[in-house]
Amino acid sequence: MKSVVSSALLLALPVFALPSSLHERQDACKALPANYAYSPASSKLPDPFTFADGTKVTTKAQWACRKQEILQLFYLQELGDKPAKPESVTGTVSATSISVKVTNAGKSISFSATVKMPSGVTGAAPAIIAYGGASLPIPAGVATITFNNDGVAQQTNSGSRGKGLFYDLYGSGHSAGATTAWAWGVSRILDVIEADTTKKIDVTRIGVTGCSRNGKGALIAGALDDRIALTLPQESGSGGAACWRISDLEEAAGKKIQTAHEIIGENVWYSKRFDPFATKTSTLAVDHHMLPALIAPRGLLVIENNIDWLGPVSTTGCMRVGALAYQALGATDSFGFSEVAPHNHCTFPSSQQTELTAFINRFLKGDASAKTAGVDKSDQANVKASTYITWTAPTLT
Repeated sequence: MKSVVSSALLLALPVFALPSSLHERQDACKALPANYAYSPASSKLPDPFTFADGTKVTTKAQWACRKQEILQLFYLQELGDKPAKPESVTGTVSATSISVKVTNAGKSISFSATVKMPSGVTGAAPAIIAYGGASLPIPAGVATITFNNDGVAQQTNSGSRGKGLFYDLYGSGHSAGATTAWAWGVSRILDVIEADTTKKIDVTRIGVTGCSRNGKGALIAGALDDRIALTLPQESGSGGAACWRISDLEEAAGKKIQTAHEIIGENVWYSKRFDPFATKTSTLAVDHHMLPALIAPRGLLVIENNIDWLGPVSTTGCMRVGALAYQALGATDSFGFSEVAPHNHCTFPSSQQTELTAFINRFLKGDASAKTAGVDKSDQANVKASTYITWTAPTLT
C-alpha cells in the first residue's frame, strides 16, 4: 500500500544539512527520493537503521544523516514543521522568571516562564523545564522552570487548532501540531538561557518533563532539540512513549487504550498531516520507537504507569525497541524505562525515585558514578522488542 503523503510535500523536503560540528569531512545529507512513499504497510515497527533509499546504516556518520531523515519524516507525517530559529530571540533570565521576545517576518510575540532557583548553588544551576508545572519531585540543587505550554499552543479540545502565541507568529494555518509548537517554545527558552550573560542557569544541563499530554510534549521536545541533556516524559502513553502500531494491536486485542484514531478527534497535539495515517498507522514511515533514536545518546528516562489507557504493553514494547538505538551507539547507560503498578495518574510513587534520582544526578548534576545502566523496570516481563521488529540493531562504528 502506498502512503497517502502527497508528492508536493515530498518534493518540498529540503536537502538535509548536518549540524556544523558534524560537517568536517562529510557531505550534506541526502534528500528523500522525490518519489518516496513508504511501503508496504506493516504492523511491525520500521527499521531506524535503513535509509529511505534502502541503504543500511553502519557508521555513526551515516547515523547522523539518518537521524535528520527520521526527523523530516516525523515533520512530514505526524508533527508538522518546527520552524528554524526566528530572526530575533531576546529576553532576560532572573531568579524568578525568564522573559522571551520573538520577532519574525515583521511579527512579534512575548511570553515568560517562572523560575524557582535552588538555594546553595554557586555558579550556573542545572534546571528542569516543566510543562505546566512539575509532577515529578525536583531535587535540591536543580532549578525549576515552569513553562506555560498552553499559552504557546492551546490544547483545550479539537477546536484549539491554530490558537496560541506560536500561531499568532506563524499563522493559524501552520502545519505544526501543538506538541511541535511547544517544542519550539522550549527551544526559544533555551535560546535566551544560552545568550544570558549572567549565567544563572547552565544551558548544558537542562532537563524537560511533563505528564500525560504534557509528557507527550516533553518527549517530543527532547527529540527536537539536542541541547536538552535529560528528557523525562511521565505517563505519556500513546503519542508519547507508546508506539502507534502496538497501541492499535492492543486495542484489537480488546484493551481500552488510547490510539491514534481516538487522539485526532480529541485534541490538536499532532499536525493535520497525521490525520490520514491515524486509521492506518501501519503505513507510517516512522513510529515512536524512533523518538528515543532522535534523543540518543543524550539522557532519557521514560516514566510510566500501568494504566490500560496509557498502554503498558505498548509503552514497554515501544521503548524496549527504542532502547536499541542506544545499544547501537554504545550508550545503554543513558536510557532508562520505569513502569510500575497502577497509581493515580500524574502522581509520582516512591518506587520510581531511585532511577529518577540517578538520572538527574548523572545528566544534570554531573555525577558520573550515578547508576543509570540497565534501568528497565516493568511488570510486562513477557513483552519483548523482538515481537515487534524484523530487523536487528547494528553496532555503529
